[in-house]
Amino acid sequence: MSLFDAGERALFIDRKGRRYLVTLKAGLQFHTHDGYVEHDTVIGSPEGARVFSSTGVPFVVVRPSLTDFVLKMPRGAQVIYPKDIAAIVMSADVFPGAVVLEAGTGSGALTLGLLRAVGEKGRVITYEARQDFAERARANIEAFLGKIPDALDMRHGDVTQPDLADAVDRIVLDLPEPWRVIPRALEMLNPGGIFCSYVPTVPQISQTTDALRAAGFIDVATTETLVRAWHVEGQSVRPDHRMVAHTGFITTARFLGVA
Repeated sequence: MSLFDAGERALFIDRKGRRYLVTLKAGLQFHTHDGYVEHDTVIGSPEGARVFSSTGVPFVVVRPSLTDFVLKMPRGAQVIYPKDIAAIVMSADVFPGAVVLEAGTGSGALTLGLLRAVGEKGRVITYEARQDFAERARANIEAFLGKIPDALDMRHGDVTQPDLADAVDRIVLDLPEPWRVIPRALEMLNPGGIFCSYVPTVPQISQTTDALRAAGFIDVATTETLVRAWHVEGQSVRPDHRMVAHTGFITTARFLGVA
């Protein structure tokens, strides 16, 4: 049984399902409107422990999932939502052992999803042009994984510059002008490799699609992912009043190799 240690992140869930991400430190307290919980009551406890605030309100404490962490982690750039991370990993067919080129890193949310998909035998090379974003991403990745894993190669700079000699299986982009990377994709992608971009607007997907087709990519497709939660309590079953609707478009295309 794995017990909570000081320095770990813990997710407190109250009786109304509200979630609070807390870094455990000896001697500190977690404060809410329902009183406070001593961190020391959680440190040394097993995951799933039930603890009580100073006013007797119960909380369940678990380790945060990647979704929990992404939605609550500090950010510089706007993070990609978990619904889109999942769709990108599947649409781009990111597999264990794959070598993936990512740009830009942003706050590191998609990077974490890619790392989980490629596994220990894969590799993620991620580029970020802004130093402040790169530093934030590094801190977030270390916070969730405990360290920068060997499978991750973090680079600061412009992914379109001709300093890359790596052959990659997948290219995944969160950039405003993904079509600018297509010349590099023609040089780097292994035959059968997949190019994937994530952009928020219709003009961006139009220009990306035209550029991919002109470069000889096939199987070009664009999707968006909409997620709506449902309220289920006894016979009261209805969709929530709010949903995460449009966030971005995912465009994928397959590279056949240079003839």
